[in-house]
This record gives sequence, structure tokens and C-alpha cells, in this order.
Amino acid sequence: MASVDQPSVTYAPVGCTRTGVVPDGFDELRRSRRIGSGRADFERAADALLTWQMHRRAEIAVMASHARVETGAVANLRLGVGRPGLRAPVRVVDVVDEPTRRGFAYGTLPGHPESGEESFVVELGETGDVTLAITAVSRPASRLARLAGQVGRRVQSRITGRYLSALADDER
Repeated sequence: MASVDQPSVTYAPVGCTRTGVVPDGFDELRRSRRIGSGRADFERAADALLTWQMHRRAEIAVMASHARVETGAVANLRLGVGRPGLRAPVRVVDVVDEPTRRGFAYGTLPGHPESGEESFVVELGETGDVTLAITAVSRPASRLARLAGQVGRRVQSRITGRYLSALADDER
């Protein structure tokens, strides 16, 4: 049971981005991009991902409970500045730490405009290509997000594109 300090995620089932099972009523977004080549690029991208730098490079402010991503870490993400900025609290629900795959997934917490899970995984392929794959499973949670409809989906897609660019080899 979650305490006041540890609110529950706002969706089920946790782990849906890893299993690929999209809950009824949720939309799925999957995108990937080649971001480099070789072990050094893989390590650099994984480190930037796991220290919240990808988000910051994509112009998302991050106030995280831990400097490095770990299961259970909480982050308050913010798009924009000041009062009109969009607040998006999340909790890390999964960490991938394999020799050629690293990343994490976070789930939305109360106050996030969406309900769902998003994963970010950097992979070093057999050919040496380094790719970033992003999967989001979500639905509107706030009144504003519901009213935004397809405009909200386009904003989500644009932010995903910024994440992909943030780790690309030409963006370092």
C-alpha cells in the first residue's frame, strides 16, 4: 500500500511498456532512432539517459529524488516555465541494465496530465548501431488533456522527437 509520501501510479498494469500489452482505452506510441555507433556511443547515451540528461536536453526541467535513475525514484518533470508550465510527476517503475540494453520506464503519478507509462531504452545492436527506442502507453488524465484531444497527441509526439534528438550522435 502506498503511503502519503509514495502515491500510487495512475494506471494499470505496471510494466505494460515492457510486455507490449496495451490496456483497453490507452493509446500506444512507439518510435526509435539510430543515435550513434559503437560501445563508446552506447555508454555515453546510456549515461545521459540514466542521469536525466536526455530530458534536460529536450528542454524538460527535472527535479528528481535521485541523481541517477533507479526503481522507485520520483521525478517532477516540467515543460515550459512559470505558471503556464505543465507539471508531470512520475515514478520509475522499471530499470533495464543489460550488457547491450539500458534504460528505464516511468509511470504517471497523480497530477500528471496523462495516465500511463513511458519507457526509454538505449540498445547496442550486433552491427554496432546504437538506437534509442521510446514506447508510451497513455490516455488523458486531466481535463485539459482530455480537451486537447489530438492536439495533445501531437504535443506528445513532438516531445518524443525531442527526446530522440537529445541523444543523437550529432546533438552531443
